[in-house]
Amino acid sequence: MAAAPNPMEGSLLTPAPPASRRTFVIAGIVVTVHGLDELPQSVGRTACLWLLHPRLQTQECMGPLAAACLENWNHHDQSQETGLIAVTFDQRNHGTREVDPLSNEAWRSGNQQHAQDMFSIYHGTSTDTSILMTYLSSYIFPSSNRDIISHLVLGVSLGGHAAWQCLFHDPRVSAAIIVIGCPDYFSLMSDRARLSKLPSWTESSPPGRHFLGSPHFPAGLLKSVKMYDPAAMMLGKPDRPVREVVKEVPSVTEQARLLPLMRSTVQGKRILNLSGAADKLVPYKCGQAFIEYLKRAVAPGSWFSEGLYLEDLQFEGVGHQMSPAMVEQTFRFIADTLLQIGDIPTPTTSKI
Repeated sequence: MAAAPNPMEGSLLTPAPPASRRTFVIAGIVVTVHGLDELPQSVGRTACLWLLHPRLQTQECMGPLAAACLENWNHHDQSQETGLIAVTFDQRNHGTREVDPLSNEAWRSGNQQHAQDMFSIYHGTSTDTSILMTYLSSYIFPSSNRDIISHLVLGVSLGGHAAWQCLFHDPRVSAAIIVIGCPDYFSLMSDRARLSKLPSWTESSPPGRHFLGSPHFPAGLLKSVKMYDPAAMMLGKPDRPVREVVKEVPSVTEQARLLPLMRSTVQGKRILNLSGAADKLVPYKCGQAFIEYLKRAVAPGSWFSEGLYLEDLQFEGVGHQMSPAMVEQTFRFIADTLLQIGDIPTPTTSKI
């Protein structure tokens, strides 16, 4: 794959005034907290927005979006009751944490371990986010009883992949905004292997038959993906096309496996999935089957109509970028989510 351009370029039509920035070193990670100085002294509740940056970028590219999100919420009447801060940090092997530049590259750029590297890096980002959630309040509120009552995660591209994992693996994450990210690593990397014309893809009949489990996607990685990837957790390694599997209503036996998993991972949470219809790097089609699976699961009267809110929006003519229209939807979704803090949760369905 060619080097990815910065998906954040051109996201903000009008840059927001800079928010305050304070730097902390937490668990050995350089963390920037945005908007801490703007929190009203009287605010009773604080929410935190975690912004996870794209591949080949650093936390700095998320600063303008953090400031814009904070400004938008701070103009809301309810900001005096629920305060908002934002947090950025470098993903593993990026920015201040870079160890090996090649490990961030794709197969076409000479990285034969692209599949292992990318998944392990953003799985690490998900893990780091959880660690930082655990300790953040002790650093930013050292002499008060204030605490953070809700966590929202916003991820773009590589950060979007990580945001899916944060949502599924940390019960403290109440909402996720996934921008040009994918919940189905098997599908995403199979499509990328096809486009890259890897020998492990082309030298079989039909093509790709032996890709999963090959040196480009080793058996050890298969096991890891099944443990942490949202689609793989639910569906396992696809022995037949995922599009066929997800159209079926799960059997009674399968529902008995899935219901506890869904309840422990996503029940009561909110998802905003934003995709570019013209995205060729992370095509919407790669995650579409799983997203449609979730939509059907949470439809009224379906087998998991117990309280997952899902919005899935595509933007025509938008490629691998966070467009201004996506930013506007992000503002709206954050406000809607924060307005629900403290309210009694009620079952919700998907919004398509």
